Parts: sequence; C-alpha cells; structure tokens
Amino acid sequence: MAKFAEMETTINTIAQGTTIKGAISAVGDFRLDGTLEGNITLNGKLVVGESGYIKGNVVCQNANIIGRVDGNISVKELLSLNSTANVKGDILINRLSIEPGATFSGSCRMLDEVRKETEEAAE
Repeated sequence: MAKFAEMETTINTIAQGTTIKGAISAVGDFRLDGTLEGNITLNGKLVVGESGYIKGNVVCQNANIIGRVDGNISVKELLSLNSTANVKGDILINRLSIEPGATFSGSCRMLDEVRKETEEAAE
C-alpha cells in the first residue's frame, strides 16, 4: 500500500477526447485535457488544459485554468487564469492571477474576506 506522502505526488490525467460524467475526488494533482461533467475535489493542484472543459464545481489547493470551466471554483491558495481561460461562475480564492485575454463571468471573493465576515457574524 502506498504511503500518503507518495500519493500526494500522484498526477492523474484525463486525455483530450475523453469525457467523464460524475464527481471526481483525488488526493494528488490532476490534469484535465478532456471533458468532465461533474464536480472535482482535490487536495492538490488542478490544471485544465487548453482543450479541457469542466461543467461543474471545482475545489482544490491550486489551479491553473487554460481551458474552460462552467461552475464555481474554490481554491485555497493560488488560482491562475491563462490568456485562453474561459470561466463562468463564482470564484473563492486566496490569491488570483489573470493573464490578459482570459475571460471571467461571475463574482470573486477572497477567502480572508469571507473568514472575516464569518467571524463578525459569530460575535
């Protein structure tokens, strides 16, 4: 049985021309060059390649979007939108990098802002 530390370095890949319908949950990093119709939850980094498309919600540590996402994105660390990225949905992030040419339609909230609002509501 693989140790947890070894599993964290695993990179899962869905190739161009492949379509997955359903939710994905993974411990390691994930690269999507195909299509996912469902939610994805990772403890690692997500890369959506130029031909990649997600129709569903994303939760992960880091993400680099080069392709398309139609759904909400929650990233604990850094979300990078490359120049060819197309995102339609709300994003919740810690840090954000957007290259010129990327398209984004939705709202953007910082995790620190949400934490602060939650703490104030609890008082």
